[in-house]
Amino acid sequence: MPLVTDDTGTQGKGGLQVELGMERQRANADAEGVATKTTAWAPATTLTYGLADKIDLVAGMPYTWRKVEAGGTSTTGDGIGDLSLQLKWRFLELQEGKLNLALKPGITLPTGKDGNGFGTGRRSGGMLLAATHKGALGAVHVNLGYTRNEYRLEADRIASKNDIWHASIAGELNMATELRAVADIGVDTNKDKDNDINPAYLLGGIIYSPSGCIDLDFGVKGGLNAAQPATSLLAGVTMHF
Repeated sequence: MPLVTDDTGTQGKGGLQVELGMERQRANADAEGVATKTTAWAPATTLTYGLADKIDLVAGMPYTWRKVEAGGTSTTGDGIGDLSLQLKWRFLELQEGKLNLALKPGITLPTGKDGNGFGTGRRSGGMLLAATHKGALGAVHVNLGYTRNEYRLEADRIASKNDIWHASIAGELNMATELRAVADIGVDTNKDKDNDINPAYLLGGIIYSPSGCIDLDFGVKGGLNAAQPATSLLAGVTMHF
């Protein structure tokens, strides 16, 4: 965190990482002359455990609280999302460990209420390919991913795409021993069948590491087109054991 783009690092056998994060999104839209304002808070918890030196098990549980204001009225809703389970395998190291490649297959389990927009209602799966190059000044990460979404509700199957692609690139700059500046840019397939604009984002932030076992992070993510929420604020803490 706060990067969307994943790196190839693993925890090592028996290592444990706990990520606690929060994202606040705001988006405005105007449909058929009705102005709509959406505010969402999305806390998430991610646990990563080192099954082997180069293999991690990753479990993530999202939660969303959402408020929609339109036409002088407002509605709110909240709930957990779909639980994700992934394996990260760092399968290739080159240039004395400076360049690494990793595969991250995973599934999502239908733990969220799909009728309220907090999940798909069915098990889905995907694969992510990640590359990381480390240097004296920092690191660069590149991701290419694919997700196959399956939907329980007929309305979701009609309105939503099954095949979702993701591409992103991120950089880290070492400002000091304890401080890194980060930037991230990426694009995803739009899930809406009636919208051909793929949401794209640009993110900037900092990571402060007061010790070797804790990272504090803050970021701002902006939408590069109308399909992406205009502004998101991200903050979190990562603990290593």
